[in-house]
Amino acid sequence: MPLALLSLAVVAFGIGTTEFATMGLLPQIADGIGVSVPQAGNVVSAYALGVVVGAPVLTGIGARIPHKRLLLLLSGLFVIGNVASALAPTFGWLFAARFLAGLPHGALFGVGAVVASRLVAPERAGRAVSRMFLGLTVANIVGVPAGTALGQQFGWRYAYCAVAVIGLIALAALAAFVPHQPRGSRAGIRHELRAMGNKQVAIGLATAVVGFGGFFAVYSYLVPILTHLTGLSDSSTTLVLALYGAGMTLGTLIAGPLTDRALRPTLYGGLALLGATLVAFYFTVHSTVPALLTLVVMGAMGALVTTPVQMLLMAKAKDAPTMAAASNHSAFNLANAGGAWLGGLAISAGWGWASPALVGAALAAAGLGLAFTGGLMDRGSGNSEVITSSGTKAPTETDQVTAR
Repeated sequence: MPLALLSLAVVAFGIGTTEFATMGLLPQIADGIGVSVPQAGNVVSAYALGVVVGAPVLTGIGARIPHKRLLLLLSGLFVIGNVASALAPTFGWLFAARFLAGLPHGALFGVGAVVASRLVAPERAGRAVSRMFLGLTVANIVGVPAGTALGQQFGWRYAYCAVAVIGLIALAALAAFVPHQPRGSRAGIRHELRAMGNKQVAIGLATAVVGFGGFFAVYSYLVPILTHLTGLSDSSTTLVLALYGAGMTLGTLIAGPLTDRALRPTLYGGLALLGATLVAFYFTVHSTVPALLTLVVMGAMGALVTTPVQMLLMAKAKDAPTMAAASNHSAFNLANAGGAWLGGLAISAGWGWASPALVGAALAAAGLGLAFTGGLMDRGSGNSEVITSSGTKAPTETDQVTAR
C-alpha cells in the first residue's frame, strides 16, 4: 500500500512540475520559438484547456477499463505529450503538444483518487487521497524550481524532457505496485454521467470553481505583488514560491486526517480560514516577514480545501465516483482562469497590486456559501457515502465516510 500510494504521488509530482514550470520558462520559450512572451503565455492556457476537456472525456472513454490499466494508459499519454512539447518546432506545434499533455491531467488525478481511497480502510480514505496530492505540493517545492532552473540553464526543451522521464518512472512504479482493481458490472459512461447529474456533485464542483478561485486570484499575481509591494528582488521569488509550496504541503498533510474525521467541517473551516488569510495578506503585504508568514498560512489553507472537496464529490457520486473526481480538476483549472481574470480586473481598475487579495477573500466567502448550501441540502438526505470496495453493491455501514 505505501508503495502504491508513492507511485500515485510520483504521478502527481510530474503533473505539478509540468503545469507550473512552464510559467517560469515563458521568456525562454518565447525566444526559442520566435514569439512574444504574452503569445508564449498561451501555451499555459492550452494546457489548462486540455485539463478541462480531458478530465470528463477521457474518464468517460475509459469508464469500462480497469483502473490500473487506465492509469497506465493515461500516464503513457502524459509522457507522449511532454515529449511532443520538447520536440515542438513551432508555436503551433507547441500549443497542440501542451493541450495533449494536459488531457490526462484531470483523469489521472480522478482515477488515482479512487484507487488511493480503495487501498486503505474506509476510515483512512481521506488520508490516502491526501498522500497522493502531496506529490503535487512537493512539486511546487522541488520540481518547479528545479525544472525552471534546468530550462533556464540548458534550454526549455530539457525541462519537458525531464518531466517525461518522471512520467516514465511513474509508469513503471504504477505497473509494479498498484494492485488490480476490477470495475463493477454496472461500470460505463452512462453510469458515470448519471452520477454526475446529482445536484450535490454540481454544488461541489461550483464550490471548487468559486472557492478555490480565491486562491488563484492571488497566486497568479504573487511575483509582481511581492516585487512591487513587499520589495523582494526577482531573484528571491523562486525561494518564496518554494516557501508557499511548503505551506501547501503542510495543509495537505493535515487535510487527510481532518477529512476522515469530519469532511464538511474541514471544508467549511478551510474556506473560512482561506478567506481570512487573504484579508490578512492585504494588510501584511507591505512588510517582508509578516507577508511571508501569511503566505505560508495561505498556501496551507488553500491545500486544506482540496482533499475534502475531492472526497465530497466522490461521496455524492456514490458508486460511480471516477468522473466526479476527475471533473474536480477541471473545476480547479476553471478556478485558476477565473481567479486570475478577476484579480487582473481589480489591478487594471487601479485598485492596486494588493487588491487581488480582497477579490480572493470574496471568492472564498462565496465558495463557503455554496458549501453551506450543500450542507443544508444534505440535512434531510442521510449520510453521504464513498465507495471504497471494488464491487458494485451498496456499501455497508463500515464502508461509509460521513460527509457531515
